[in-house]
Amino acid sequence: MKPLIVLFISFFLALLIIKWLTRQFDIFLAARIAMASMLIFTSIGHFVFSKGMAMMIPPVVPFKESLVFLTGILEILLAIGLLIPKLQFLSAWALIVFLVMMLPANIYASLYEVNFEKGNYSGNGPSYLLFRIPLQGLFIFWTYWSSIRN
Repeated sequence: MKPLIVLFISFFLALLIIKWLTRQFDIFLAARIAMASMLIFTSIGHFVFSKGMAMMIPPVVPFKESLVFLTGILEILLAIGLLIPKLQFLSAWALIVFLVMMLPANIYASLYEVNFEKGNYSGNGPSYLLFRIPLQGLFIFWTYWSSIRN
């Protein structure tokens, strides 16, 4: 829920600031800034809650905590790439692939009720997927619409 709030607040703030600075609305730029802001926000969790995030990864995957750190760095790089015109298209496709690849970890975490912030098994459970899967779809659509389609 927090990433969605960050996405929407960042979008409206970016839209207003762009309008104030340029006297025009640039909805696509505002959307890219919002996605970049959301990625920076979520990347922080990879470093602050690394042990809990490692719990989201199935046991068969080695080097869980290192993978959490690497994906946090990747989120930061993708956020930057969305804001650089020459890297925007490639970064957007990479982000879409990344979002698709992260969905199994979210499903696993929900099935095992992982609470990554607390680092325990007190999460919302499978019912969270009713929110999380459409949310992941929204992030994918948002990225495609703001960075690839336009």
